[in-house]
Amino acid sequence: MAIRNGKSYYSFSPVGFVRKKNSYLLFFSLVIIIITFSCQKEKTPDIDNQDLSEIPFSPQEYKLETSSNYPEMNIPSDNTLTVEGISLGRSLFYDPIMSIDSTISCSSCHIHERGFKDNSALSTGIDGRVGRRSSMSLLNVGYNRSNLFWDGRQPDLESQITAPVEDPNELGHNWPALLDKLQNHHEYPVKFRKAFGIIKSTDINEALVSKAIAQFERTLVSSGNSRYDRILRGEATFTDDELQGYLMFFDVVPDLPDAECGHCHTEPFFTTFEFKNNGIEAVENLTDFIDKGRGEVTGEVLDNGKFKIPTLINVFETAPYMHDGRFSTMEEVMEHYNSGGHRQLNTDPLIRPLGLSNREVEQVLAFIKTLTDSSFLKNPDYSKP
Repeated sequence: MAIRNGKSYYSFSPVGFVRKKNSYLLFFSLVIIIITFSCQKEKTPDIDNQDLSEIPFSPQEYKLETSSNYPEMNIPSDNTLTVEGISLGRSLFYDPIMSIDSTISCSSCHIHERGFKDNSALSTGIDGRVGRRSSMSLLNVGYNRSNLFWDGRQPDLESQITAPVEDPNELGHNWPALLDKLQNHHEYPVKFRKAFGIIKSTDINEALVSKAIAQFERTLVSSGNSRYDRILRGEATFTDDELQGYLMFFDVVPDLPDAECGHCHTEPFFTTFEFKNNGIEAVENLTDFIDKGRGEVTGEVLDNGKFKIPTLINVFETAPYMHDGRFSTMEEVMEHYNSGGHRQLNTDPLIRPLGLSNREVEQVLAFIKTLTDSSFLKNPDYSKP
């Protein structure tokens, strides 16, 4: 403030004004820079058609190691096993991105430590929706060359993933939306490039997703270290009860009853991967089955009530039992078979009253327990990456 002729007034120094003006300009410039930087940092880039051609593509062959008594696995020539493909499939198998709301994954119903089942009578999908059947074990699924699921509705592993993805009671997704998420993901385009040699991110498609998961699932093979495997190699011996159970299971000697197990649960996988009506339903006519199983797929009445024979390896870890989980224990399963079950026109002829004593039932179960493969259940290569 200045005083002149007795009057006060404000004066502005040209130098001070310029300094203040420059300060304001500097301040606002900094604000604009900060806001711009923040927006750029928060913005998710659109990586559609991301060029991946500069990323090396040199997949490493994966040698599948199996027990010496296992046959060679039939692997499609257009989906050979690679380290990169299996790694990608494993990531997808455990990633909730596969479900519409990113809450569950394939592993939600196929839990490694539970023999790749979920110990539920009926599996649960998104939003707590309950399905119509129990999940199946994925152990040795790579040896199941055709007709997957309880009803055999999918021809091979490459196609089996398509159904759970879009089933509203399972992952509840749709392929276009899922592929969009994978194509714009921060990691998956590179993983698909290394596994399958895609050129751009939009090359990720349903077939490649299925191939990757199929590769991982083909590695889910028994370790060959169950007690029974070690007995076969001469590294262990049966107890008396286990031996008696073995003899009845496979009907080896005539002076012991035939438990009729070994016809459908054959070595080395302890399943034939066939479809049977094992007499668990008390229906009078073949058209009365609530769940027609294989008949839903083939349309043949004589296939109604038939379901795929599950493996008995690790069966004590995968309760409850049957396609609808109706039996809680293996003792209940044996009680059913010992009773002879229910007969229909297409009930397997081996389903008949067995006449096993309580002691003999216990011995058969003692043998089946030797099929427990703890090494498989603890193998870190099968767990969440």
